[in-house]
Amino acid sequence: MLFDSPQDLWRILAIGVLTYGVLIAILRVSGKRTLAKLNAFDFVVTVALGSTLATILLSTDVTLSEGASALALLVALQFVATWLSVRWKPLRSMLKSAPTLVLRQGVLLTGAMRRQRVTDNEVYQAIRQQGIGDLSAVAAVVLETDGTFSVISDQQAGSGSALRDVQRSTRSS
Repeated sequence: MLFDSPQDLWRILAIGVLTYGVLIAILRVSGKRTLAKLNAFDFVVTVALGSTLATILLSTDVTLSEGASALALLVALQFVATWLSVRWKPLRSMLKSAPTLVLRQGVLLTGAMRRQRVTDNEVYQAIRQQGIGDLSAVAAVVLETDGTFSVISDQQAGSGSALRDVQRSTRSS
């Protein structure tokens, strides 16, 4: 069967266009931070928005106003949570992980890597992507909260003040 009825297809088309417009409007009002690629918390919100959008489009049991309300609620909750996390450190640490140092002065911190489930090959790849061929030329590699690696060469390290919020392992294994 290709489809149940032409009305179903027209409904999906109409609801899809309207819901898309509502979602764009809500996201524009809520600001750039709503869909930022920052951490697991933001990823969950993004997935929830996508799931809600799919439900609105495909479920005849959900009205456009109910769906728009659900999208607005998710964005509002995310806005409130991030607003509070900026102002209240205990909530920030619950919602967001800290960046983790996985290499210091050319030495892999295997204990930190094991805790973060990072392989040495992933660290080497990040270093190579920065055009660095010698581990001894690397001051630090940080696993950021969004899962990416930041590589800081010895030439760029300076005082190291940018590493202030990074979890540091005191041992290499």
